[in-house]
Amino acid sequence: MTANSESHNPGRELTLPVFGLIEPERVLVTDELFAVVRDKFPISPGHTLIIPRRALTRFKELTAAEKTRLMEWAQWAQDELQRTLTPAPEAFNLGLNDGPAAGQTMPQFHFHVIPRYTGDVSDPRGGVRWVIPSKAKYW
Repeated sequence: MTANSESHNPGRELTLPVFGLIEPERVLVTDELFAVVRDKFPISPGHTLIIPRRALTRFKELTAAEKTRLMEWAQWAQDELQRTLTPAPEAFNLGLNDGPAAGQTMPQFHFHVIPRYTGDVSDPRGGVRWVIPSKAKYW
């Protein structure tokens, strides 16, 4: 955890803008700026979201301090998933859908940390490029 974090009390409920009530068992850690939680609809085991505690929709709305902290939490989440998942992830997809045209379905900014494993898809090359399939395969 970072110096400014606190373990979330598992007995307490957490409510976040747009996401609403986050079940206590999904909360990994919180600080004054963010909550780090397990995704309710995970793409892979351990799929984690980093969600601001204040209402905002897009990346550009984050303050400089929030952008810095977001990256700290992304690193923390990767380290935590490496430490706690069995087997440990071999790689990660990191990112966000910034606006409806980019696929954002929740109108609250959130950042994904998605554990990946060899063989979880037949050909992982191209990664996020597959959001537009005709542009994905460039090799």
